[in-house]
Formats: sequence, structure tokens, C-alpha cells
Amino acid sequence: MRNITYAFWGLLVLSSLLWLAAEPTVFQSANFFALRGAMVQHSGIIAVAAMSVAMILALRPRWPERWLGGLDKMYRLHKWLGIAALCLSVIHWLWSQGPKWAVGWGWLSRPARGPRPPLENPIEQAFANLRGTAEGIGEWAFYATVLLIALALIKHFPYRLFYKTHRLLAVAYLVLAFHAVVLIDFDDWASPVGAAMAVLLTSGSYAAVIVLLRRVGAGRQVEGRIAALKHYPGVHVLEAEIDVPGGWPGHRPGQFAFATSDISEGAHPYTIASAWHEKDRRITFIAKELGDHTSRLREKLRVGQTVKVEGPYGCFDFDDGQSRQIWIGGGIGITPFIARMKYLALERRAHPDQPPPAVDLFHTTADVDETALAKLRADAEAANIRLHILIDARDGRLTGDRIRAAVPQWRDASIWFCGPARFGEALQKDFAAHGLPVEERFHQELFAMR
Repeated sequence: MRNITYAFWGLLVLSSLLWLAAEPTVFQSANFFALRGAMVQHSGIIAVAAMSVAMILALRPRWPERWLGGLDKMYRLHKWLGIAALCLSVIHWLWSQGPKWAVGWGWLSRPARGPRPPLENPIEQAFANLRGTAEGIGEWAFYATVLLIALALIKHFPYRLFYKTHRLLAVAYLVLAFHAVVLIDFDDWASPVGAAMAVLLTSGSYAAVIVLLRRVGAGRQVEGRIAALKHYPGVHVLEAEIDVPGGWPGHRPGQFAFATSDISEGAHPYTIASAWHEKDRRITFIAKELGDHTSRLREKLRVGQTVKVEGPYGCFDFDDGQSRQIWIGGGIGITPFIARMKYLALERRAHPDQPPPAVDLFHTTADVDETALAKLRADAEAANIRLHILIDARDGRLTGDRIRAAVPQWRDASIWFCGPARFGEALQKDFAAHGLPVEERFHQELFAMR
């Protein structure tokens, strides 16, 4: 979380500083309308920077994933940038339209304008001729962007509709990129802020085209086939085993992938619940019936069906160098730990002389399925993991105190959490209050892609 916070604020501050370097006299504006013109430029520059980086992150690039902590953190940054772009665009629009309203209401008097000197640069003249068009279509693109981002933030908006409408933001971005190119102060293009805007707008436009062509993650996609399906009614979970061909590069325990079984629904992310066997070439997904799509999977999927798999993604890989670990899986958040236990069981059979891992796994759940719990116990035994199962109705809520009582050596451990976000945040605050360096040792999967 720390790195995505640095990236978010660093982008906004750097954009502002570059603009200030190009416009050092902004605070010496002769009148309100001169200040208004500067603020329109400033808010527009920062909004464009936020939108551009958000668009680039929509491509799910490999290069920033490790530094940002995984694709789940990258999507959190993508969301923050989208919200920031929304707010900054509203501010930009208010600076542009508000003074016009004030003049119309008689609150402000527009200063007299003298004749403008002729423009000798043909490119600047061409931009000047396009100003009216850029302003008009930019305003409508702004309205569309506000609506589309608002829909994306509504949790109850169906995913299949979100998938279709969110892609339209790429169209709005391309219109706003044209708006920005024409309306950014022409002299600023020769400054560092102009160079930065050129890179961001070019990269963002490329990303928008890739999104519109539905080529996001195309280089990491393989076609698999469903080999087996098993339903666990007690926990409302469907387990799908998928055979993948030679193009799948393998994965580490704790990573996830996007699976597409219905092109109209688009790709959905699922944590991989199996270790990787090069000879077997099969991966397992576990999907809980949480929404309109996952609730229908049991009726829609069948053995032998083709499924497109993209990945792997994520850095929730248990690699932190700590000799002791505490795992906490809330509900369906148990999935990455199942994959890790299967991996450790394979390692234990291959290297029986190695010391067993010092791991305590806490699984807290409101739903009960004895078959699923029996498989979980078998996986823990095979991996030599201490398993603590807590049924909410029977055992009550899992707290930091209960974990510390069960694991006296907790101060020497790292914590890996996957489950409801608020539950994880509460545990992180609790352990921080007891002296655990959570920035280095509390790892939380932010498994929310919207």
C-alpha cells in the first residue's frame, strides 16, 4: 500500500511542479480572469496525467507490478487515479464554466480584450482554429466520463454491464486527449511539462486503442479446457480444474489469473487454488457464489468447455524471508493458502530432509461444508501446517488477541491475509498497536478489481 500511495501523490505533485515551472508568474495574475485561465490549465494538466496513467494501468503491464505489490495494488491505484481524475475534471469544468455563469448573473464583469496579434506559427494557428471544436466535444466527453466513472464506483452495478460500459472510457479518453492537445498553452509544449504531457497522452492513447480492440493481456492468454467440476453446496463454492496447453508459463502459489468462459461477461479474476506441475499442466480455480456471474457458473459451465485463461498475476507469493508465518483466510480468501499448502506438500515429498515450515493457518468462515473442510485438513496435514478452523456461529469472531494466544511467537512472524478488506484492515491496525512492523510484515491481498 505504501508504494501505491507514493505513486499516487507523486504523480499529482510532480505534474503540479512541472506546470509551475512552466508558469512561474501564476500567482502574479493581473486579475481574476487571468487567474482563472491559469487554474483551468493547472487542473486540466493534472486531470490528464491521472487519466493517462489510469489508462496505462488498465493494460495490466508487467513492469510496475512487483514495485507496486501486485496487480491487485495496481488496480487500487487505477481506482484512486480514476476518482482523482473525476474530481479534478469537475474542478477544471467549474473553473471554465463558473466565471461565465457569474458574468451572466452580473456578479463579474468580463475585462475588455484588445485585438490579438496574428499567429505566425502554422501549428499554433491550426490549434487556434480547432479550439471551438475541442472545447465543445471535450465538454460532452467530460459529462460521459463523469457518468461512466460514477457507474464503475457503484458496487451493485452488475459486472456484465460494468464490463461493457467501462470500456467506453477509452473512447472518452481519446476525445479528452484531443481536447488537451489543442487547449494546453502552446508555449508549454516546449517545456518539461509539455514533454511529460506528450509522453502521457501518447501512452494513454495507445492504451485506449488496445482496450477498444479488446487486446488487453493478449500476450498472456492461453486457451484451456475444463477437465473437472465439483460443487460444495455448504459453502456455495464451485471448483473447476482446467487443463492448459504449453503456452501457460506456470505460476507461484498465491497468484491469480483472469478466466473468460462467456465473452459477453468478460474476464473475471480468480485466485489459483493449485500448485503447478509441469507434467500435469492443470490449474484449479475456486469460485464462490457472490454475484450475478458467479451464481450462474454452476449452470453455465460444463466439462470439456473451452475457457480462456490470462496470467498469472499477483505478488501474494509468501516470499518474505521470515522463518515463521501466520496465514489468515477469511471465507473464500482461503484459496491462495490452499495453493501454497499443495506446493509445500510437493516440496515435502521431494525433499523429506528439509525442516517443516513454521506456519499457522487460521480459516474463519460463516458457511460450513464438511467435505471442503476435510480436504482443507488433509492439505494442511500433507504440508505440515498447523490449521485453526473457526466457524463464526460456533467459535465467534477471529481477533488479534486470539491469534496471539494461539501463536506465542507472533512477534517473529509475518502475516499473510486474504479475505474481507475491512477485516484485514482491522487486524492490521490491531497488530500495529501491539508493535508488529506491519508495513514490512503484514501482507494483504486487495482482491477487488473494481
